[in-house]
Amino acid sequence: MKIVVLDGYTLNPGDLTWDALGELGELTVYERTSYEDADIIRDRIGDARVVVVNKTPITRVTLDTCSGIRLIAVLATGYNVVDYAYAREKGIPVVNVPTYGTMSVSQFSIALLLEICHHIGHHSASVYEGRWANHIDWCYWDHPLIELDGKTMGIIGFGRIGQAEGRVARALGMKVLAYDIHKNDAGREIGEYVDLDTLFANSDVITLHCNLTPDNTEMINRKSIAKMKDGVILINNARGQLINEEDLANALNSGKVGGAGLDVVSAEPISPDNPLLTAKNCIITPHISWAPKESRQRIMDTTVSNVKAFLDGKPVNVVNP
Repeated sequence: MKIVVLDGYTLNPGDLTWDALGELGELTVYERTSYEDADIIRDRIGDARVVVVNKTPITRVTLDTCSGIRLIAVLATGYNVVDYAYAREKGIPVVNVPTYGTMSVSQFSIALLLEICHHIGHHSASVYEGRWANHIDWCYWDHPLIELDGKTMGIIGFGRIGQAEGRVARALGMKVLAYDIHKNDAGREIGEYVDLDTLFANSDVITLHCNLTPDNTEMINRKSIAKMKDGVILINNARGQLINEEDLANALNSGKVGGAGLDVVSAEPISPDNPLLTAKNCIITPHISWAPKESRQRIMDTTVSNVKAFLDGKPVNVVNP
């Protein structure tokens, strides 16, 4: 059985191994293929039975052209790169990795927050530039420094990742407010469930950990920002499309939003004309919350398990049953 990995580099730039997947069939791994629908995708799939993708799209055309496909395994939780509804019509299961980065993503969210509070990277660079050695005072700081103890964090999306972040926020002395459609006792032990308007009005820090849906697309916009505290800090390492980027840039430049830490943007890689690139007090990282080796190994392990389960006739983690 032929297995093809179309874009394996981001998962495994060389510090993991594909050997376990290779034991299941005749494996071909391409580091990169295409982020746009293209003939090269169909050429590389050929007569492969199992197609493994991260961000390479699998469209209706590809599914019709590559008639040998029997399984599509996504190296991520999100699976919108696959026309999974049409795959279901053709009897092709699409499987994903539902849980792998709870701790790494929540940790990264806190890291973005702490960087905004202390500007550690900036101040370290200033020392290496010689400013401290030549400074008239025994210390200095170029940005206001923020203590989090006693402040309120509002977490939108209070599932595994949101609750993990909430536990860290509590350890830092913060009060936690949470908004989620699905409330549970585990969440109640960490924070107080409130409606969105209450969260907007009372949070010093707002973090996003919700799935992207048609209902919450650009939920952070001019109107919702107006409901927030002056100087609020916004953190997003969920999905870039949750934010209207023009509205956030305007709020950063006016000072309404005191700082933003973003690991995701609406179009990735980021467009050179994204308004957030010139906004004040905005940290942007290249969608790497998920990328510690430990998290990527879990993706690899789960994907191998997904393919094994399919070969055994008992597919798991199917998103289009």
